[in-house]
Amino acid sequence: RVEWGSFLLADAERRLLANALLDFSNERFILLSESCIPVYNFPTVYKYLIGSTYSFVESYDDPTRYGRGRYNRKMLPHIKLYQWRKGSQWFEMQRSVATYIVSDTKYYNLFKKYCKPACYPDEHYIPTYLNMFHGSLNANRTITWVDWSMGGPHPAKYEGVNVTKGFIQSIRNNGTLCSYNDELTSVCYLFARKFAPSALEPLLNLSSTVMNF
Repeated sequence: RVEWGSFLLADAERRLLANALLDFSNERFILLSESCIPVYNFPTVYKYLIGSTYSFVESYDDPTRYGRGRYNRKMLPHIKLYQWRKGSQWFEMQRSVATYIVSDTKYYNLFKKYCKPACYPDEHYIPTYLNMFHGSLNANRTITWVDWSMGGPHPAKYEGVNVTKGFIQSIRNNGTLCSYNDELTSVCYLFARKFAPSALEPLLNLSSTVMNF
């Protein structure tokens, strides 16, 4: 069982990674939710991820109370404030990074003990840990698009009526430029959220025209 905002989410992430690592043919690991959808077809997503030198984990310094304000000084001297990071829990990572995270006990236990509401481990543990030790393996961005323009603690949620060819194309071509293997690209998001169950049928109807299935 997991609960929003609890350490159980970070624990579940590590358990999922540990089980996926048991299959030695798995090279890339993606965390998605039931409200995530792909915005490209599988061959495109596969080629993008397998060809990437880096993992895609968002990790940034947020100076506000929603970032640094969640830091607990009891984590000193092991984690200092300047090392503290925040990011989306919807990650994608290569095998070596997944192995590092599953192998960690020291920082995992620090977060378990001291990162409690209003500190949310799923937004801070992996971003902070990678920033401290394995930043060179990380593209430092997410590949899951989300709309925070409405404000508040949760992003915009889209129903079936919102799902059109134009909308999917607008997620793909949203004017964002990002780094892919140290070169600029306009293909930054492979998945999107947050979509309601009513979006399923319209998405399936777009499978041939948009997704090229």
